[in-house]
Amino acid sequence: MKRLVLPTTGVTTTVAAAAITTLAVAAMIVFPLTTAHSQTQAQTEKTGTMTTTEISKETAADEARSFSDYQAVVEALQPYIESAKSGDGKQTRTAFFDHAHIVGSVNGAFSNSDLDSFAAGVSSIGPSPDVKHHIAWIDISGPAAAAKVEFINWAGFRFTDFFVLYKHDGQWKISGKVYDSHANN
Repeated sequence: MKRLVLPTTGVTTTVAAAAITTLAVAAMIVFPLTTAHSQTQAQTEKTGTMTTTEISKETAADEARSFSDYQAVVEALQPYIESAKSGDGKQTRTAFFDHAHIVGSVNGAFSNSDLDSFAAGVSSIGPSPDVKHHIAWIDISGPAAAAKVEFINWAGFRFTDFFVLYKHDGQWKISGKVYDSHANN
């Protein structure tokens, strides 16, 4: 055994194997090794290879639902995306809840529209067959979601659209949109 003098207190203490054992036990309480982990570790040491761990049914269900919701949000955005090519305001309207509100800017001018006015504006612009789009991100939390979609060459403009969506009665729809035309802002 070694004796150790703590410099700030002048107290002499003994560092013993029992103290080290106590620390090891405390570490096991904080970071317990499960039986499965111990078995995997033993197999790794024995064979030199790792085995894969199966995820729980609950985790698998959560992952499947998350993927399914992501795909459903992409599908909910499609009528809007397609209306950019077609110039069909009625098609645009189908992607939104009736209460939806649209705010943004075109050529630096502030625009504040209800859904009917916005859909009429899409129709008045007409088709943009060469428009390209990219869904930059989708973020989902339960029945609420947000998405960012970039467009280039929609009526000669580059647009960034931010959407908020909601899943009601099993169907995702756009509740609101904020956008920027990237020109004169």
